[in-house]
Amino acid sequence: MKGKFIVFEGIDGAGCGTQTENLKERLNAILSQPVLHLRYPTYNDPIGVSIHEFLHKKFYIGPDIQFLLYSINILKDMDDIRDAQSRNRVILADRYFTTTLSYQCAQGFPEKKALSFARLFNVVKPDVVFYLKISPDVSVKRKRKEKVELDRYEENKKFQDLVSKRYDDMAKRNIFAKKWIIINGEKGIEEISDEIFSMVKKYLRI
Repeated sequence: MKGKFIVFEGIDGAGCGTQTENLKERLNAILSQPVLHLRYPTYNDPIGVSIHEFLHKKFYIGPDIQFLLYSINILKDMDDIRDAQSRNRVILADRYFTTTLSYQCAQGFPEKKALSFARLFNVVKPDVVFYLKISPDVSVKRKRKEKVELDRYEENKKFQDLVSKRYDDMAKRNIFAKKWIIINGEKGIEEISDEIFSMVKKYLRI
């Protein structure tokens, strides 16, 4: 049996990083093999540096080039993901290609073209996506509390609303995942963690 691939998604401030970390700690305490923990975008390579500079308004690029940069940032880990699956390890990702399907497609990049790219480059499809659903108002409020200077996505409530609607639609259609599970991301952190851990234990039969 292949190792299960679980992704966390949501608009900015939804808590994807926190919930991925919490689930990783809980699973590592009970599994025989440590989980493979991924986070996107990564900023420790030239592609990631370009993404960071774009987000912090050093320059502007359109949705097509954004899509390519974010996708390449993810493609570098495909071998690691497949290797972990073959070894029956659980893979957890704080955002993934599903983020690009939401953020860049919300700006007009065609979904069909994005999914064709994924097929062409054999992007691994997640087993489960936990969609942490919050409102755009909560998104901006959380990010402003978290840091002084917001990036071009975080500060734009209108854009967060567009992305939120994209996520709602993708979850409804189970786009690029075997299953999407919608979680109320406005509940308390521990309550959300408990809810997710309970579902994952049943899913993994542990």
